[in-house]
Amino acid sequence: MRWFRSRVHRLRRVGVPALLSQAALLCIFFSASRAFAGPPFQTDDPEPVPFHHYEAYVFGTTDHSGGSTFSQGPAFEFNVGAAPNLQFHIVVPMVYLNPDNNFGAGDVELGAKYRFIQETKRRPQVGAFPMIELPTGDSQRGLGNGQLWAKLPVWVQKSSGPWTTYGGVGYQINHAPEMKNSWFAGWLVQRDLNKRLTLGTEVFSQQAQQLGTRETTFVDVGGYYNFTPNFQLLFMGGHTAAGDRHTVAYLGLYYTWGPKDDNSSESRLQDGLFSRDQSSLR
Repeated sequence: MRWFRSRVHRLRRVGVPALLSQAALLCIFFSASRAFAGPPFQTDDPEPVPFHHYEAYVFGTTDHSGGSTFSQGPAFEFNVGAAPNLQFHIVVPMVYLNPDNNFGAGDVELGAKYRFIQETKRRPQVGAFPMIELPTGDSQRGLGNGQLWAKLPVWVQKSSGPWTTYGGVGYQINHAPEMKNSWFAGWLVQRDLNKRLTLGTEVFSQQAQQLGTRETTFVDVGGYYNFTPNFQLLFMGGHTAAGDRHTVAYLGLYYTWGPKDDNSSESRLQDGLFSRDQSSLR
């Protein structure tokens, strides 16, 4: 799931003060436009939703920088285990831009996560999670990118007892005006403190996505609180450690469901992973 999508303000023939204001907003929002990939974190994992199972998220996000705020909410994510080791994914966000007070639908995200290496005692699991962003948001109002763009990451994960670590690297392809292709990478470590609470921290770095901006590195902390095995509260807060100054946050609710009577070997394997590592929510 996913947030801080790249936005493009198409500058029109306006007065100098308005033009400068829009240019400032461009620098603020594009320098940190990125995707939250593994709710509530920006780093994702390679573990797909188990076959014949489902996930739903309702969430909100915010990015505050230089007196301006970019938010998503309410936003909705839905994932389905479409086949063994294969997950289909969609995110539909509403976007709010302040101080412009622009509000409306954002860009819709579609993706497919495929795990091609299973985790063993010594070997990590590995998967790819390509995604495309549909230009459904109004780029004239800063609510969308204005053109189709894509993200192509590969993620790795290894667990040991209450500890789980995952991360990887990816490449963004974005040919919208003033945007450029860029690399991103992240790594996270988290621990199950008890049956209800999991906490983690990540470092996530994104190359400049817009011409004239800098690479930005975040340090985030967050986690999950399990009300029940199928229902969790997700939370995260973070700040930039390098690059332009940004303060970010995520808050959401997560619910998962699926049949309990599927006795296939793949379903038993994935259900075992799912129960063992609920904190990954994947």
